[in-house]
Amino acid sequence: RRREDDYMEALARLHLTVTRAYKVNTDINFEVFIHKVDGLSDDHKIETQRDIHQRANDDLADAGLEKIHLSFYLTSIYDHSIFEAFSKVVQKLIPQLPTLENLLNIFISNSGIEKAFLFDVVSKIYIATDSTPVDMQTYELCCDMIDVVIDISCIYGLKEDGAGTPYDKESTAIIKLNNTTVLYLKEVTKFLALVCFVREESFERKGLIDYNFHCFRKAIHEVFEVRMRMVKSRKVQNRLQKKKGATPNGTPNVLLQ
Repeated sequence: RRREDDYMEALARLHLTVTRAYKVNTDINFEVFIHKVDGLSDDHKIETQRDIHQRANDDLADAGLEKIHLSFYLTSIYDHSIFEAFSKVVQKLIPQLPTLENLLNIFISNSGIEKAFLFDVVSKIYIATDSTPVDMQTYELCCDMIDVVIDISCIYGLKEDGAGTPYDKESTAIIKLNNTTVLYLKEVTKFLALVCFVREESFERKGLIDYNFHCFRKAIHEVFEVRMRMVKSRKVQNRLQKKKGATPNGTPNVLLQ
């Protein structure tokens, strides 16, 4: 049996789904996960992705839909590739992403930090990172650290009656690895955590790192507060327009006789 036979039916369904969705919304982003690749060698993974990418684009070209862009990700549940893929997809939906990345770049450059991630604690998706390349092993260590922090907090961080949450504004953790690297986690919001990789010699200036983190945390809160104010303002404007008998684009409602 040829390897192409494994995904020909899936490619046909992908084409049908994409073309139907594009008719409804031409601005939609299409993200394709090539799943269950853990059983393939690295060369075979790349070859398979290239073949699927080519066939999918050829099918769209034959249908006159060359303008549609498909993004492909190799994923598996047996490593963290599925989380990394979802991270990249979610980042495309965050309008503040350039601001978040810029804040992270400023933070690490002034703190002697090697790498920093801004994580959603529950899903372990990173919504932003600095401009240095992402290494899969580094990302996996961050995910493991979040698991450790939450697990230990659930055991020792709750009150006797079970009240409280395992993750709050006091949440922080330091893990020293055996390669002179320190993992440092700090709470940013009730949903987000900053996880950093720091050399031991740089971590000796922990006071400087904590001060810079305080400034970073304040800036992150301001970014999202601006966003919330904009959303509330739009809702108020929409309500006012409806009361004045106008449509959302500002044109008056006129009854045709």
